[in-house]
Formats: sequence, C-alpha cells, structure tokens
Amino acid sequence: MAVEFTDANFEELALKSDKPVLVDFWAEWCGPCRMVGPIVEELANDYDGKAVIGKVNVDHNKEIAAKFGIRNIPTIIFLKNGELVDKSVGAVPKNVLTEKIENLL
Repeated sequence: MAVEFTDANFEELALKSDKPVLVDFWAEWCGPCRMVGPIVEELANDYDGKAVIGKVNVDHNKEIAAKFGIRNIPTIIFLKNGELVDKSVGAVPKNVLTEKIENLL
C-alpha cells in the first residue's frame, strides 16, 4: 500500500529514506490523478521493500507541494538520497514509472 506522506512525516519517510522514493502529488478533485492513483498503488506492491512509494494530497499538505514547486497535478517526483532526481507531470502509463524506478535501484 502506498505511504500517505504529510507535511509532518515527509522528511522522515521520504527525504531520509535509504531507498529510492516515488511521490505522487494529487488531489481528490483531479480527474487525471484518479487515473494515476491505482498505478501508484500497484507500484507500491511491486516495489515493496525495494522503494518507498507514496502520495501527497496537495490540498492538505501545501508545504511539501510548495517546496518542490508543484504547479500541475498529477506530478510524480523521484528522490534518491533525499535529492530530486526525476519528475513526471501528467497522467503517464505504468511502464514509464516502472522504468524510472528501475533506473534508481
């Protein structure tokens, strides 16, 4: 299951992770986000123990969204050792996200 990142836990769970991290920035009212959501959940299962896969609701966690300059959703960022290493904006197919994760492992 995907991790629910918040302003309070983001540093501990994402930035300090020793594994690659995928963060899906989304909102309940966003149609394309609802298309990407199930893919993110699948990736969380596929990469359990190998990568941290999670979501940030931008309506409830404005601090993180502002820190990464999120202007459009869905936006998916990829972190390694606490650093932003890749980014994907808009609804993208699972294979694109899988490839990006594989490149970080």
